[in-house]
Amino acid sequence: MEHDEAEPGLRCLVTGATGYIGGRLVPELLAAGHRVRCLARSPGKLRDHPWAGEVEVVRGDVTDAGSVAEAMRDVDVAYYLVHALGTGKRFEDTDRRAARIFGEAARAAGVRRIVYLGGLTPAGVPERELSPHLRSRAEVGRILLDSGVPTTVLRAAVIIGSGSVSFEMLRYLTERLPVMVTPSWVRTRIQPIAVRDVLRLLVGSARMPAEVNRAFDIGGPDILTYREMMARYAAVAGLPRRVIVAVPVLTPRLSSHWVGLVTPVPASIARPLTESLRHEVVCREHDISRYVPDPPGHPVGFDEAVRLALRRVREADVSTRWSSAGVPGAPSDPLPTDPDWAGGSLYTDCREVAVDAPPDALWRVIEGVGGDNGWYSFPLAWALRGRLDRLAGGVGLRRGRRDAQRLRVGDSLDFWRVEEIEPGHLLRLRAEMRLPGLAWLEMYAEPDGAGRSRYRQRALFHPRGLLGHAYWWAVSPFHAIVFGGMARNIARAATRTPPTHKGEPAPAR
Repeated sequence: MEHDEAEPGLRCLVTGATGYIGGRLVPELLAAGHRVRCLARSPGKLRDHPWAGEVEVVRGDVTDAGSVAEAMRDVDVAYYLVHALGTGKRFEDTDRRAARIFGEAARAAGVRRIVYLGGLTPAGVPERELSPHLRSRAEVGRILLDSGVPTTVLRAAVIIGSGSVSFEMLRYLTERLPVMVTPSWVRTRIQPIAVRDVLRLLVGSARMPAEVNRAFDIGGPDILTYREMMARYAAVAGLPRRVIVAVPVLTPRLSSHWVGLVTPVPASIARPLTESLRHEVVCREHDISRYVPDPPGHPVGFDEAVRLALRRVREADVSTRWSSAGVPGAPSDPLPTDPDWAGGSLYTDCREVAVDAPPDALWRVIEGVGGDNGWYSFPLAWALRGRLDRLAGGVGLRRGRRDAQRLRVGDSLDFWRVEEIEPGHLLRLRAEMRLPGLAWLEMYAEPDGAGRSRYRQRALFHPRGLLGHAYWWAVSPFHAIVFGGMARNIARAATRTPPTHKGEPAPAR
């Protein structure tokens, strides 16, 4: 179905914008010329997205009828991209209640279409035999279809994209285990789909004709067993051939604990996912192409989807990435505030020191780190790390600072980049050195009463593969010298820094 390019943009409401799919859908809708409003329980989580200034954000929750009704005002298309997976034993009740509220509010507001991303259900399997996860997804779809608002339900199996929980589970299982004794569900046939095709179909569904009110199966061109998916992942990633032995003794509960042990995905999330893999999930039709035509050629295949996802994962520590993009990060990259399973394991080194100086004096030292001012600990270690990084093709310490006294988000700072700055309180740096993972350094200035302050410091590392874990444990014995010394010396320097009176510029160092 073709549309006039001059067709005016629609007013779209996106729920779940802080989540994986929602966070990627918003910029796609904006690029298509639509106006976007986001409903979020914590609007602050959206402020660091590059598109944050281009959308309207409404605080609320899909289980709160009042906030949903407010968010629905003057909306043409409402995207339902939330679910209660992992929130407890009664998540099905929460899903059911939220879907009813959403459908009723959409009908009352005169919304023209609801678009929902659900799960692909197996053919010929009674609903009572489905996993609670798939059963709830199917029920939510029915509730929205019966809401009185024309609804598009897209049903997908495994979504392959950097950062998705399904992709992370596949990635970590394959990378960490050259030899695997696996549950029998690795023999189940699955029709995975690339995240870029999911986004294309979500955007295209906004303009379906009013008479369309139905579910569509969506999938990529490949039908594979989970075992074949792991083997092909290994081939694309350049890993040695994996030895996979399937055994029938691992129940979904045991499987979830096994997945939780091997991957960053906790058992509470892994269990509904593994339960969903007990039955074959293959598309029974491709009717969606009548309304959202396939691109030239065909949808993205499994190997290409893995290749694209791995490229994003591996680009996370490329030094030119942030500067070329003009933003400090991307929605799919993990942040140190994300739950561990969203992007992998997260190691931390925390230091805290009482400072006999006011917070503004401490902040001036924090904001002045790097460049000619140095890093306040073991200069030889920092210099050596910089030289090693340059030998590996990284940026090293050669970039210095843009300004000797002031920092702003996006500034390069030696082999770091300023990812977040809350003046007077927080400086978060993201490493751009060559590392087998992602690294951050956070520095806080906090008041401690009686005109004094407290310095708090966190070094964080998100490893990539076994090499990343080995790297952290190899360097951790030196943390007391490097990071411990840094915390003590910053605190000491703050006591020698005179406080700045309100409105007075800080003196040059």
